[in-house]
Amino acid sequence: MTLESKVAIVTGAAAMLGSAIVRAMVHAGAQVVAVDIDTARGQALQAELGPRCRFVPCDIASDAALDGLVPGVLATEGRIDFLVNNAVVYGDSGLAATRGEWLRALDVNLVSGALLVQKAADALALQRGAVVNMGSVGGKFGTANRALYPAAKAAILQLTRNQAATLAARGVRVNSVSPGWTWSDALSRMAGGDRAHADRVAAPMHPLGRAGDASDVAQVVLFLCSDAARFVTGADIPVDGGFSMLGPDQGRAAGDWFAS
Repeated sequence: MTLESKVAIVTGAAAMLGSAIVRAMVHAGAQVVAVDIDTARGQALQAELGPRCRFVPCDIASDAALDGLVPGVLATEGRIDFLVNNAVVYGDSGLAATRGEWLRALDVNLVSGALLVQKAADALALQRGAVVNMGSVGGKFGTANRALYPAAKAAILQLTRNQAATLAARGVRVNSVSPGWTWSDALSRMAGGDRAHADRVAAPMHPLGRAGDASDVAQVVLFLCSDAARFVTGADIPVDGGFSMLGPDQGRAAGDWFAS
């Protein structure tokens, strides 16, 4: 899967998952504009990957920043082929969430990405490009004591279908990727930085027996941007080690549960 001579924008690019996506796209030959609010990690990523990665500090929840992002990329790179909406905030106080917390979570996780698609649509159409929105298994199932993050992710899955239907006539494909538990900033915090511990906890919910790697997700993003997925739009691809195929019985027959 080659992205040679293509230009991509990746938001949330400085975090573990975002940086894995940037690395995969750079290694496939793309010029990547890595967008994040975390300047230190963004600059480190640019230094690691060299001239094919250009870090742009940007708060995607700012209209002024978004208004300048797409014209800035077009001015420096000349085109936009791909947009990966990966930026996210995880804070979630569930039922106790305030209006301000709701609005902040939806602004970053849902609305800002939607507006970025709006602003990039003309440039993407010129290249018959592609958008990848980051969903989650968290947007598909009920989870106690969570509300903001799952609601935003569920909305992203619907928004992806609407964007795909809207932009198909202009040759722009829009898909989403829904990771399961993935070794990321959030999972690392929960596991105290212990990957083996994360894999042990994840194994019962993921038939492949571990949490995902950020690179597992990045490779599917790469596929959806590539010409190999040229006839795929409006789809959600689960990258979850089988998480989403299990029900509450974790894939075991009733007899197994009674026998255990």
